[in-house]
Amino acid sequence: MAKKDTMKTAFGRPVGNDLNSLTAGERGPLLMQDVHLLEKLGHFDRERIPERVVHAKGAGAYGYFEVTADVTKYTKAAFLSSVGKKTDVFARFSTVGGEKGSADAERDPRGFALKFYTEEGNYDMTGNNTPVFFIRDPLKFPDFIHTQKRDPSTNLKSPTMAWDFWSLTPESIHQVTILFSDRGTPATYRNMNGYSSHTYKWYNDKGEYFWVQYHFKTDQGIKNFNGAEAKDMCGKDPDHATRDLYNSIANGDFPSWTLEMQILTPEQAETFEWDIFDITKVWPHSQVPPITVGKLVLNRNPENYFAEVEQAAFNPSNLVPGIGVSPDKMLQGRLFSYHDTHLHRLGPNYNLIPVNQPKNSQQLNHQRDGAMRVDENGLGRPNYWPNSFSTIQPEGKNEEPEIPLHSAASRYEFTHPNDDYVQAGNLYRNVMTMADRDSLITNILGNMAEVPLRIKLRQCAIFYLADKDYGERVAKGLQLDLGLVERLASMSQEERVAATADL
Repeated sequence: MAKKDTMKTAFGRPVGNDLNSLTAGERGPLLMQDVHLLEKLGHFDRERIPERVVHAKGAGAYGYFEVTADVTKYTKAAFLSSVGKKTDVFARFSTVGGEKGSADAERDPRGFALKFYTEEGNYDMTGNNTPVFFIRDPLKFPDFIHTQKRDPSTNLKSPTMAWDFWSLTPESIHQVTILFSDRGTPATYRNMNGYSSHTYKWYNDKGEYFWVQYHFKTDQGIKNFNGAEAKDMCGKDPDHATRDLYNSIANGDFPSWTLEMQILTPEQAETFEWDIFDITKVWPHSQVPPITVGKLVLNRNPENYFAEVEQAAFNPSNLVPGIGVSPDKMLQGRLFSYHDTHLHRLGPNYNLIPVNQPKNSQQLNHQRDGAMRVDENGLGRPNYWPNSFSTIQPEGKNEEPEIPLHSAASRYEFTHPNDDYVQAGNLYRNVMTMADRDSLITNILGNMAEVPLRIKLRQCAIFYLADKDYGERVAKGLQLDLGLVERLASMSQEERVAATADL
């Protein structure tokens, strides 16, 4: 094997760990002193000009969210304070990996982003159409997205890049199984669910807090393309989902979603079977039954795509009192990365673009100047705090309740006792129909056909660990040695990589 070179930062410092972010304890939040993570995300955010690095192609619409159940014992968020209350919303749906000119029907997760124009400022939820994701540490995110883009040598999409990464990242198996099922090709944006995926914190006016996940369930019903239908639609109408959303609203057929919440107390979370801050896992509904909270309705199209959809900037750090973040490492990384990429793409005053402005609250702080500052720029008010001239000041009542942190700062590997294969196996065995499983296998076989042998073997061992039938069907379809796949599945990930290195 070729001699390995030491990985180094942009300024030549050797890198000791490129898989695990620096956190305060094994399950704690990220630390700003992780300069390697910040350098990696900061560079990644600036790799494309001016197109979004991810979620480049999308469609958007305006509407409202209406509260249908009393949730004031869980959160003091003003827009959720009473049954019947309505809040204006802007929504953007998108593909994730494709460029701006890509087809809407390509196999890809779908973005499901919402901007609530509340009286306490804008609240953004940046979700997807799946409840899980491929990775659980943001240090891996730039690498993962690179595998979904184009080969730097050929400038072509590369299944080899994607499967090489996934076969070396077993935590991806749950999302990979969803992606290559027919759920990976929704028929329209209206016919798919939206999920927060991440765990968030709700807290009430007593200082009590809860861990929550959002599920926006489509009222139009789930509808997906199979592989052949998706491929046909890519050629027939690459913009079919964008067209469908616009036309449905223009024709008065307003799409809607019912919001269901899963909620855990901190005490329940401590003894929960799954790590609630691991985005590669779901909270089984049998263990945490969802409760219905509200209704999302989209009823108005944008008047100008560039001004309102292309310049829309969603940011998971846009929160309101009553809603906070969790120690989920991927969410913590996104708090930095989304704002950072908007600064690069739209400028330091992107919050002044009309679609991004808080409509029911006002910007009132000591930030000034910068490119494209088009408002009154604070007039003659002081631009510093503390000062003895201005009435603008912080209020302690808007602080979040504390959560306990512990342990030493280090780069921790994920060690939660539940493995990465159980939920993917349960999805395959217990949720998918025989027809669903057939489509899944067909889609995988078509995508993996030209992938190198060692990658096929590694990935089939991961399929096998999720479910024996799953692994065997893919292995047979790829004409692999079933005995070898089974032996590889009995090895550790490191042993599996070493055993297939020369194949």
